[in-house]
Amino acid sequence: MKQTILAVTLGLAGAAHADSPIVVPYDGSFDDATFAVESAIVGQGLVIDYVSHVGDMLNRTGADVGSDTQLFDNADIFIFCSAVVSREVMEADPMNIAHCPYGIFVAERDGEVMVGYRDYPDGPMAKVEDLLQTIVTDAVGN
Repeated sequence: MKQTILAVTLGLAGAAHADSPIVVPYDGSFDDATFAVESAIVGQGLVIDYVSHVGDMLNRTGADVGSDTQLFDNADIFIFCSAVVSREVMEADPMNIAHCPYGIFVAERDGEVMVGYRDYPDGPMAKVEDLLQTIVTDAVGN
């Protein structure tokens, strides 16, 4: 099945990023997708600083904030940085620090698994998007 890049709003982009995230469907399980993303990040010679288990947090705290809506079956965000790409985009504009570190999410809703990342501003941050696209393409098998 040919994977295509889709733009969908999942509420995962930060307030500074009004554009929809870049999302690619994953043909497989959530666990397989997280393993594929982790492997693709490490395969680029990068170190994962943190894995945020956003889905678990949202499910655990829903009742505390007065909600019974389950947003995701599962959702994790892999947080990492690239010294090479970060230096390049911050030398172009030091305020690109606001976009670091970078993240790739794996989410599952209603049995559909997806992998994606934020849409960054035009200009030097295109280098970050190229890196993220390479990682996601590798992870989903395109």
